[in-house]
Amino acid sequence: MAEGELVRVAGAHDALGATVAQQAGFQAVWASSFEVSASRCLPDASVLTMTEYLAAAAAMQKAIDIPVVADVDTGYGNALNIAHMVHEYEAAGITAVCMEDKVFPKVNSFAAASHDLLPTEEFARRIRTAKAAQRGEDFYFIARTEALISGLTVQEALERCAAYADAGADAVLIHSKRRDEQEIAEFLAGWDGRRPVVIVPTTYPQLSATDAHKHGASVVIYANQGLRATVQALRDTFSAIVQDGTSLGVEDGIVPVSDIFALQRLDDWLALEA
Repeated sequence: MAEGELVRVAGAHDALGATVAQQAGFQAVWASSFEVSASRCLPDASVLTMTEYLAAAAAMQKAIDIPVVADVDTGYGNALNIAHMVHEYEAAGITAVCMEDKVFPKVNSFAAASHDLLPTEEFARRIRTAKAAQRGEDFYFIARTEALISGLTVQEALERCAAYADAGADAVLIHSKRRDEQEIAEFLAGWDGRRPVVIVPTTYPQLSATDAHKHGASVVIYANQGLRATVQALRDTFSAIVQDGTSLGVEDGIVPVSDIFALQRLDDWLALEA
């Protein structure tokens, strides 16, 4: 990012998915609270605890050589909880966290629910707390505004992000649920470049990473495509096995067991024993 290059990030919820993302060529992994919750068949609605989300992010970071960006929702409580969160994530070796300006408890941005925001200055104070709590210079804090999700204007989103940058955020994330990239393009056109901008093109997948970068985005997060692909693949595979009474029809479309051994680095572990 410092060199002006686009960073592409893939969402994951466990070490296996994070490893596959790295192998595919992504530069970082998003420890998605949506994916982590879904992997437990629980809603992305502040149900799980910080400890549970941290365990998932830490397992990913241990398995890969690229950074993990942890989705920490609203910071798990008040200012003291946020300071504790920073201490714990930084100690676990997580490269970056992303915190949003919603009121706790939050609900997933795309859910048909209320998305109330904290006052701008209150969230700015929380950012200052988080930055004061970090121990090393390299820990990275992304401030995420849900202004567009909650129905506010692009101008209001810009004003919030400017305040968050002034409070010490290392980058800002602008989120939208529109089916086109109009709001995002308008935001990027109005942004003064004081901090890098992160986008998440879940509902507007037609926006390519190249075009997003041309508009001024520094990071593109594909936050949940891996999870959605996994669910579809499992449905297709399991349904075919049940219908056919054999797995023969799906064997050519699934990886061999040897691929799983490679992802587990089995040979490296056996070499230790030898």
